[in-house]
Amino acid sequence: MIHPIRIAPSILAADFSKLGQEVRDVVDAGADWVHLDVMDGHFVPNITFGPDVIKSLRPYTDATFDCHLMIAPADPFLEAFAKAGCDILTVHAEAGPHLHRSLQTVRALGKKAGVSLNPATPESTIEYVLDAVDLILVMTVNPGFGGQKFIAEMEEKIRRIKAMVGDRPIEIEVDGGVTPDTAGAVARAGSNVLVAGSAVFKGGSVEAYRGAIAAIRAAAETGRG
Repeated sequence: MIHPIRIAPSILAADFSKLGQEVRDVVDAGADWVHLDVMDGHFVPNITFGPDVIKSLRPYTDATFDCHLMIAPADPFLEAFAKAGCDILTVHAEAGPHLHRSLQTVRALGKKAGVSLNPATPESTIEYVLDAVDLILVMTVNPGFGGQKFIAEMEEKIRRIKAMVGDRPIEIEVDGGVTPDTAGAVARAGSNVLVAGSAVFKGGSVEAYRGAIAAIRAAAETGRG
């Protein structure tokens, strides 16, 4: 199944003093999804925001809220993030002992279920939950901070995941170091959802965001062929 290329700017790199306007601006600039990086200072070495902030952002756009939960445990908070307005809830395979249960819970809440893998986690970890997921998020940097360099070895990992997915209707997302220089490679490897933070928000204006999103999309489309 061929999914369209989607660009999902991460608001982790946005101006937090005007976050609602930043969300509106980046969608106006052509973003397909809004990527929400939730960090707890425990599972990853950073703290960002929780469901109340996401709820406050929901009125600013109808775009898909793609929520990446870098928290452990995740299960006690799934309902709160669902109620806050997230459309996709992605949990880490490494964040708890009962991954299948977590994914089932997300779907029971009426949301799309995603699973994420850190760079050092093999794709075999998720082999037995593929029928419970709508999205696989491949971390192409170690999670916790924006602006990191893309880990090139993850290209082969994306290819293996794409082969493992087969004809299932699962989208493959990449997060970390995505720029116009790396977008072609990850799309060629099999991903269709590209998360980009600093590469999009560094311009500070709708026009700059539009140009950055267009450049990443064009590179991904070219890479896909």
